[in-house]
Amino acid sequence: MKFNHGFFERHSIALLIGIVIVVSIGGLVEIAPLFFIENTIEKVEGMRPYTPLELAGRDIYIREGCYLCHSQMIRPLKDEVERYGHYSLAAESMYDHPFQWGSKRLGPDLSRVGGKYSDSWHRDHLINPRSLVPESIMPPYAFMADRPLDSHNIDAKMRALKVEGVPYTDEMIADAKADLNAQADTYSDGTKLKKHYGDKAAQRDFGGASKVTEMDALVAYLQMLGTLVDFSKYHPERPGNSR
Repeated sequence: MKFNHGFFERHSIALLIGIVIVVSIGGLVEIAPLFFIENTIEKVEGMRPYTPLELAGRDIYIREGCYLCHSQMIRPLKDEVERYGHYSLAAESMYDHPFQWGSKRLGPDLSRVGGKYSDSWHRDHLINPRSLVPESIMPPYAFMADRPLDSHNIDAKMRALKVEGVPYTDEMIADAKADLNAQADTYSDGTKLKKHYGDKAAQRDFGGASKVTEMDALVAYLQMLGTLVDFSKYHPERPGNSR
């Protein structure tokens, strides 16, 4: 069917209106159904909010622009799954504001980096990346090993995230600073930490210093990525079920 598009080529306002109409229709077709799907994000066993220490580490990760070179989204393609592990689930980003999917990979995807290397490996890699990966173009972050972690407003951050829908309780927020310090100390009483975030909340000296540093927080964050879901028990053919 022949269509005379000369009118739109000569009248920019008409072209703009046409674009808005077409884009609006396309957006409605893609977005509107999501409001009527009960389980847009399937519930997966094991998912929990970030601990205060992990949350602080995530903020440092964003502050330093790590997401510009490292994605956190494994696509369901054979080469991606074989290299990085199980494809990413929507539920794994449900407490991320904003999510860290990324748009470029100058370094490997970090969705499953938790537990893949030791804490000391991460520390050495952050201090001098080329000492472990000679071809790395990653800048060094040695300053984090000596910089004390500023956690004075961690409870305020958790309170703001609660407004966004992250299921932090009033008790979690009240105990935020205590939980943060406890997680970074191997010998501290971590009873409340485990009560709030479960047994998978690792408790140890992540940064290798006597005080809680930015290195502690960042390594704690990296070490939990991809560790919450037990993929040996995850069955996608059973919606909302990982048992």
